[in-house]
Amino acid sequence: MQSVRRLLVSSSTKNWRTITKCAPAAQSVEPQQAPVETLTAPPPSNVEKPVSPKIEKLATEISQLNLIEGGFAPAPAADEEEEATPQKVKSAFTVKLMKFDEKQKVALIKEVKNLLEGMNLVQAKKFVESAPTVVKADIAKEEADKLKEAIEKVGGTVLVE
Repeated sequence: MQSVRRLLVSSSTKNWRTITKCAPAAQSVEPQQAPVETLTAPPPSNVEKPVSPKIEKLATEISQLNLIEGGFAPAPAADEEEEATPQKVKSAFTVKLMKFDEKQKVALIKEVKNLLEGMNLVQAKKFVESAPTVVKADIAKEEADKLKEAIEKVGGTVLVE
């Protein structure tokens, strides 16, 4: 009220009109109260948390199933298991140079240089002398046979795995 009196004393009539128009509107507005929510305290950490009744019902139903209802089938006998497993076909082969004939060492070095890309004569010589070594790994059967034939032609002994 004192603030209104100060305004009246120091302000013009224009301000008075604004205040009088706003005063009834301000008096008619009542603050709305928000709905009061009840808060529940969480359970203590040393006590098990309550389980939903829906989950509890599912757990009891599952635990009461027998093997047939649960979808478990008995394991096949050993004879059936061998027949059911298809024979694995080997698709990747490894060619190893096991040993070589000392008389044909130079021819073998040249052949290894030609067969393996990016290898010079010095590298091919070290490669051949370090036998037994892997010439190529993870290759097809046809390529492995071709490598074996080419190396054996020049005096090398090859193992295809």
